Amino acid sequence: MRPVAFVYPGDIEARTGGYGYDRRLVAELSARGHEVNLVSLDGAFPDPGPADIEAALARLSAIAPDHAIIVDGLAFGTLPAAALAGLAAPIVALVHHPLALETGLDPARADTVAATERAALTKAAHVVVTSPHTRDTLVADYGVPQGAITVAIPGLDPGWRQATMRRPVHPPRIVSVASILPRKGFDTLTAALAAIADLDWQADFVGSTERAPETVAALKAQIEAAGLQDRIRLHGEAEEDAIRALYREASVFALASRYEGFGMVFAEAMASGLPIVATRGGAIPDVVPPAAGRLVDVDDAGAFAAALRAILTDPALATRLSEGAAEMGRSFQGWPRTGTLVSDALEAL
Repeated sequence: MRPVAFVYPGDIEARTGGYGYDRRLVAELSARGHEVNLVSLDGAFPDPGPADIEAALARLSAIAPDHAIIVDGLAFGTLPAAALAGLAAPIVALVHHPLALETGLDPARADTVAATERAALTKAAHVVVTSPHTRDTLVADYGVPQGAITVAIPGLDPGWRQATMRRPVHPPRIVSVASILPRKGFDTLTAALAAIADLDWQADFVGSTERAPETVAALKAQIEAAGLQDRIRLHGEAEEDAIRALYREASVFALASRYEGFGMVFAEAMASGLPIVATRGGAIPDVVPPAAGRLVDVDDAGAFAAALRAILTDPALATRLSEGAAEMGRSFQGWPRTGTLVSDALEAL
């Protein structure tokens, strides 16, 4: 089997969906007989400075030509196309979602980021994406040939399928799991919760509070201004067992993301039997069917609040959506399928 250099920025143990995908892909490729060498990049990716890029290219250039180089999209889309073209080993881009679609970029910066990533993608021998939506975006907006793309949807561990174990608490618990970043829409979710403050509920926000300190500070101020500081708890990062425990007691999973390239947390929550309230941002409609939840337009706090209110006040609706979520959760395949798809693509280079 072809040896693989798996290149990633930052900490691969970070508890995000993207890094979680990376960890599982590395494990599955190793299980299929690939020698996988981890190559960590230092620097401020996905916003590197010149020294960060120079150091990254030096590490890529040192990789033997018999390897395939898989580069996580947080780094790949920032690297200069001309330098990528000079690498001896074939390079595979792993794109979770285009970098220019990150919330908070001003239009000029987004255009620059998109142009850099578009140029870099022309030098990839192959591209791996995590959803059909991202594939379609790369084909339509980035000029990547569809035949050069493998869609390797994230797998789902059987341990998330715990619908029959749920014991919802009172007052109803609303759980949201994501790093607190602008793109994840916790401001919209909090505004929606403020609009249903007349109902009895508690909410748990689970995810890193370290990656965007200004966003976290603004969220805490918003929660306090709404008088919800005793009803919304910010937990920070949590182990999977702790999240599963929250899901067993929860009534709803809610996340107001402005864009998702897939959204592994939705698959995990549905497999746990939780009705979903989310937006139509990015690939979310491909992951969450109408039978499993309610989707609203991005940044529409009023519609988000109405969806939450409907589920919290209509037990029959909540039961139907819970059953639909559990059924959808059973449809997701395991990580071995993800690994096989990527392994086959590597062997075909």
